[in-house]
Amino acid sequence: MNFELPINRQQAIHLLEEYNSDKSDFNHFFESEAVMKELAEKFKENIEYWGMLGLLHDVDWGLTKNDASTHLTKAPDILRQAGFDEDFIRVLVSHGHGFEELPALKSKTRNEKIEFALAAAETVTGLVHAYALMRGKKISDMEVSGLKKKFKDKAFAAKIDREIIREIEKTGLSLDEFFEIAINGIKKIANEVELQ
Repeated sequence: MNFELPINRQQAIHLLEEYNSDKSDFNHFFESEAVMKELAEKFKENIEYWGMLGLLHDVDWGLTKNDASTHLTKAPDILRQAGFDEDFIRVLVSHGHGFEELPALKSKTRNEKIEFALAAAETVTGLVHAYALMRGKKISDMEVSGLKKKFKDKAFAAKIDREIIREIEKTGLSLDEFFEIAINGIKKIANEVELQ
């Protein structure tokens, strides 16, 4: 896999801004980037590359959110035009594998560590953010034990797919380790994503 990236972070943010405008979507993009960077550090992988996958994973969301079945169908061309290679695009699109709502992807499965990491990372952000909001936007003193309780409470943030979060275990991490990594990653960018 070639880890050279065709654009830098600032250019990636401009790319996102071309197709997305919702602040809550940007919070999700930045949180996914932060968790992926923490995971890369833990696994001794390429931090910039993993971070870029997290940042851009939903690049076409602003174009497709009104018809979820089209999500990730426009991302490949957007990314190709920006100079990304097919490996990067393949890994990025894999976070949609298995989704009933995405006809082209629902029969596909994730196989690689980086794919499990991306799917779990972008999914766990919803859980962490929702829990922080419940705590008055506070993440600074969030603990793994509290997040784990919310994970087990299926009624809390009910739309978040716990099974996708559990895919992190296929990378060799435990859920507890992953929750700690996710909290720490998002803590570092709390101000950027309207948390404290």
